[in-house]
Amino acid sequence: MNKLTSTLFIFFLTFGITVYGQVAKVDSSTMVTLRIDPENAKGATVSQIFEEVEFIPLETTKESLFGSISQLSATKDHFVIYDYDTKSVLIFTKNGKFHAKINADLMKSEEDSKNENSFYGFQLVNSGKQEQIMTRTSKYVYYFDFNAKLLQKKLSKDVKYEQFNTFTNPDYLIKQRYLKTDGKDSTYHEIAIFNKDKEIATYFPFSLDRYKNDQYMGSSKIYNSGNGNDFFYGRPYDFNIYKITPDKLSLAYRLIFPASVSLPKDFMTNETYKNKRLAYFQKNDQLFYSLSDTYKIDNLLFLKMRSWRFDKNKKDALIYNLSTNEITSIKDIEPDSLSSFLPITDAGAFYDYQNRGIHLFKDQNFYTSYSSLAMFTFKEQSAGKNPHYTTVLSNYFKTQNKKSNPVLIRLKPKKN
Repeated sequence: MNKLTSTLFIFFLTFGITVYGQVAKVDSSTMVTLRIDPENAKGATVSQIFEEVEFIPLETTKESLFGSISQLSATKDHFVIYDYDTKSVLIFTKNGKFHAKINADLMKSEEDSKNENSFYGFQLVNSGKQEQIMTRTSKYVYYFDFNAKLLQKKLSKDVKYEQFNTFTNPDYLIKQRYLKTDGKDSTYHEIAIFNKDKEIATYFPFSLDRYKNDQYMGSSKIYNSGNGNDFFYGRPYDFNIYKITPDKLSLAYRLIFPASVSLPKDFMTNETYKNKRLAYFQKNDQLFYSLSDTYKIDNLLFLKMRSWRFDKNKKDALIYNLSTNEITSIKDIEPDSLSSFLPITDAGAFYDYQNRGIHLFKDQNFYTSYSSLAMFTFKEQSAGKNPHYTTVLSNYFKTQNKKSNPVLIRLKPKKN
């Protein structure tokens, strides 16, 4: 398995669905079909697409040194990062200064002080007026403040786990993996929409048994579509972009790609592929198996396609102009003075953008990252263009090296 594929999350699911209650119908009345050939995507300059670009080096100390960003959240004052390599949550200020760190040493079991607990991410939760960082191990749930101080610990079995997103009106929310009970029967739903405690609609029911008998690459994910009143939702092996509003889930866009990169039409129904999908993608590594990073800024639809192959020349991250039908390849966006002649992603050269894509979209800003190795390599390549660096970047290049922490990149897209 190559460097790209080793970072993919693989989930084992089945596709059998058992329905015990009324499931809402997906509204497709306003669906738009987009025919997209990535090879027709063209390049652009940074300043044609973005109005602001900011590089934020993350301070490197003995305690804060980490590999790459597996998860990113942002608050008013902090960036919160999970690093899979060091199994730790790192907290930086908004200017990139290291602030605190949460690791397994802070979660040793009282019953066995030598036991190091593993955890795989975090969640920001509100407890009254205080925002906290929640982590989970197999036995406990831990709550920390932003100074990495442990506030409380609970048994995992006593804490209900829910993933949810809220709209501009916080009374309305989206729950993922919602368990609906109807008498003696119950089933999970990928998406449920609520108004406070009142269920409005549920979609895509499934049984937990599906995790046992098939292979499912990727994960279902909700994306902030660009405003607080709707979200985009994507599913593996599905090239539809769904829109979730406070009252329903609808089919917003159906994407059609060339046959050379598309899944067989019977991929979800033909028993030939069942429990053999991983081997199929290894053999047919050019095929797209899911969408990610789906965002809409005015008339610009951002999207990224995933396949098994790592190819520096592949155009798998695009910006589709819904007004003109023009397609821009993110890999081919040329650095200019707005970005100090540094690329805005490492696509086509290194692995971070290929593996992780956009970490976060918040307050009309994208956040991505790449390594210091990439940063210093790009600096050397742009030396002949006499770039102008900010004070922060100048200090970074003077004091850091190729082994320093990754650099966050904040990108604010232009609006038409």
